[in-house]
Amino acid sequence: MNDTFVLAVDIGGTKFETAIVDGFGSIVEGTRRRRPTGRSRDRNEVVAALRESAAESLAAAGLPIRAAGIGSAGPVDLRVGSISPHNLPLLQGLPVREIVEDAVRVPAVLRLDGTCIAVAESWLGATRGTAISMSMVVSTGVGGGILIGGEPFGGVSGNAGHIGQIHVHSGDSRSNSEGSTLEAVASGPASVRWAQARGWEGATGEDLARDVARGDAVAEAATRRSAQLVGQAIASVTTLLDLEAVAIGGGFARVRADYVDIVRESARENVLFPYAARVSIAPSGLGDEGPLLGAAALALQVVEPVHANAAL
Repeated sequence: MNDTFVLAVDIGGTKFETAIVDGFGSIVEGTRRRRPTGRSRDRNEVVAALRESAAESLAAAGLPIRAAGIGSAGPVDLRVGSISPHNLPLLQGLPVREIVEDAVRVPAVLRLDGTCIAVAESWLGATRGTAISMSMVVSTGVGGGILIGGEPFGGVSGNAGHIGQIHVHSGDSRSNSEGSTLEAVASGPASVRWAQARGWEGATGEDLARDVARGDAVAEAATRRSAQLVGQAIASVTTLLDLEAVAIGGGFARVRADYVDIVRESARENVLFPYAARVSIAPSGLGDEGPLLGAAALALQVVEPVHANAAL
């Protein structure tokens, strides 16, 4: 499949990206393009930018593509090929599959971004060789995806894996409300708000990382709290699904060098049964390329299902 190329699209809460990827999972040099999204971006602006970005990726590659893969923040509607990202209300019901197919004139497949990440980690990253795994991202939001029997598990609607929307016990949030979800209390912006409420004067996750390195007590507590809550959520999912492995990526998971170590310790502390304590928890093996590579892997399955499934 080294002569097979696909377009990969990743749509997230603050930006989307496009790139051309080959059959071995390598992004073709110079084809990666990025545009901002955000809650206030008009849907027409986003559609125009998506078309423009895809065209730029194709032009930079100078190669024919055979399919496109799209990963998006959810919820997604796989039946009609639309997205309604929780953090992008102006994109409610956006028919993104149709838009991409019209722009690049090849078949497109749409999946939840967490599913794409899980596929990528299984193909090329930290969960390779395992049958039952979860991969997740801790960033502006918190998302995830699940593989069972080595195959992506989307559930009835394609939205399985929304670990960011499960409830956790943070000790200072309202129960039975959106304010107690993992994303609402452990994401990068949530951790910034928690620190600011305790007198910290920074404004971003990058500021938290800087101040953790400087030994600031509030930054240390905010980032440790995030990791502990992620571990609590993993303990619940592992108990439910008997996972073999979990991969953790996303920019905020790099806010401190021992973030994943704290997640691992918290998960062990929160499980009740020995089988759940055996889960392997590791940093992502793919950095920030996971969503694009997973979208590409799913597009490759459209092109050559037998070979792509074997690769996964």
